Formats: sequence, C-alpha cells, structure tokens
Amino acid sequence: MQQILFTDNVSASVMQVVADMAPDAVFLFADSHTSRLCLPLLGPVSERAKVITMPAGEANKNFETLTSFLAELSDSGCTRHSLIINVGGGVVTDLGGFGASIFKRGVPFLSIPTSLLAMVDASVGGKTGIDFNGCKNEVGAFAPASKVIISSSFLQTLDVQNLLSGYAEMLKHSLLIGEESWRRHICFLPDDLSHLSFVDLGVLIQESVACKQRITTADPSEQGIRKSLNLGHTLGHALESLLLQRGHPVLHGYAVAWGVVASLYISVALCDFPSDVLRATSHFVLERYGRPPITCKDYPALHALMLHDKKNRAGRLRFTLLKRPGEVCLDVEPSTPIIEEALDFLREA
Repeated sequence: MQQILFTDNVSASVMQVVADMAPDAVFLFADSHTSRLCLPLLGPVSERAKVITMPAGEANKNFETLTSFLAELSDSGCTRHSLIINVGGGVVTDLGGFGASIFKRGVPFLSIPTSLLAMVDASVGGKTGIDFNGCKNEVGAFAPASKVIISSSFLQTLDVQNLLSGYAEMLKHSLLIGEESWRRHICFLPDDLSHLSFVDLGVLIQESVACKQRITTADPSEQGIRKSLNLGHTLGHALESLLLQRGHPVLHGYAVAWGVVASLYISVALCDFPSDVLRATSHFVLERYGRPPITCKDYPALHALMLHDKKNRAGRLRFTLLKRPGEVCLDVEPSTPIIEEALDFLREA
C-alpha cells in the first residue's frame, strides 16, 4: 500500500524521509507558483536540492514540458539513486511522477501535493501522465510515489476556486462511501469560505484519502472497482478538454462537479438512484460551481471527446453510475439521448 504521511511539520517530515532514503542527489520539481509559495515551507531540503520548475497551468501538462524536465534531470546528473520530490498541484505531481517513472527506467520520487485537489486525488493511487492530442491524461503510466506527504499548511495558499476544485473530488468520494458521508460533505462548506475550518477540513481530507487509497489498493491497475473513481469523469474530462481547446479553461474540480451532476441524473434514469439526492447534489454544485458554458450545439464535440475515455471498450461509452450513495454500477452504457438529457439538466435545471 502506498505510504501516505499526514503532518503538521512538512519540513521535518521531508528531512526525515530524505535521511531514510539517503539519495545521491535531491531534485525538487515545482511550477512557477508553488516554487515561490510552497518550496520555502520545505526548509533546509529546498536549500540543498536542485530546483526544476515548469510554467503553471494545465495547458503546460504536455510533451514539451515533459521533455524539458527530462533534459534538466539528464543535464544535472540525476541517477537511479537520486530522489525527485514533486511539489505542487495535480499538474506537477502527474507530470513529475511520469517523468520520474520513465527517466533511466525509474527514479524514486515523493509527492507533496499543495492543492486540495492533488491531496485527495492526483497524488494518491499511482496514476501519472500528461495531456495529449487535446485529451486529458492521454499518455501516462501507473507509477506510485515512494511516499506522499500531505500537510494542511499548504491550504492557506489556495484561493476559493482551488479549494472548491478539490472539494468536488471529496464530494465524489463521499458519494462512493455512503449516504452519511455524502450528507456531511453537502452540509460542511460555509457560504463564506473565509470562515472555513481547516482543522475540520483536515478530518474530511483524511476520510477522502482513505476512500481512494482503499479502492486503488484493491485494484491497482483499474480492472474492476477502481473504475468507481471515474464517477463524473467521463463527461467531466470531456467538458474540461473542450473548454481548454477553446481557450476558456476551467479547473478540473469544476468539470468533475458538473460531470457528477450529469452522472447522477443518468443514475436516476437507469439505476433508480434516489431523486432527492440528485436534487440536493445539483443544488449544492450549481450554487457553488455555476453551470458549464456550453450549449446544445456542443453535444457532438463532447461526445467525440468522451469516446477517448480509457474505460470505454470497442468505441462504446462506459459510465460509472450509482444505485444509491455507496452502491456503484460499473460499465453502464447509456444511450446518446439520455446523455444529452443529462446535459440539458445540467444546463437548465
């Protein structure tokens, strides 16, 4: 099982891990934002390590950035006995983990997620990769970090939008856990996030991480139950990719939140999911995340993008749906009309 360390002292934790692993060199990989805001929290390690940075943003999660990262590792003398520490959100941990997994056929790496989204999603479970040909995470590998270090101290650097982005994945996990967890998550966020309790949020983060870790440990290569984590993602990734192509990118969690609402609508139609849970969830999402900026004219493009989802088979869409919170339906093949009904609901409900 992937080792995840929760800490209030990230500097001391990182120093201890580095001392235990005794690498011949340490490389810190961050983006232009986290290098400024987050690397200082690592203390002495950041002063001794070679720092490699990438431009911030999903648009840079590509082969060009990956090639630049690998070139810097090579030019700086990185070996299979070195250690790469990825410090950032999902873009950094995905790209940095993928680069570490293929450089010299594998260099040990740590993930230190600095966004709420990365803490509960990207850094757990071993998925790494980059976007390619207009599609999310089209190229990548299963390559778990040696350790993941999670510290709520980084959350103080996040704006409201990034907090909400991460919370969308937590809401998804709560639906996979069961109704009690879902109700806690629906009721937790205050209307004014300046009043958010990071201590209480930390408890929910640990619950969310435990959910994902339990599922990914049971199914590390996504042959069965791990597909449940795709709830909201088949459509969510399509929305994210479409808006990125059009030069109007949205944060990953916003697209996932919209995808969850659409998936619950389909779940009501095909799996007898409780309509009151759909109504409460859609109200929560639309109040906080708004609506996706699409029209019915975008449906064919979204359908084409959904066909790139890695869970599909023989060109047929496969959705993760729910019978009720905590009870998953895998590999459901909804018709095009019901998917479009769900999109109508998302746009107009």
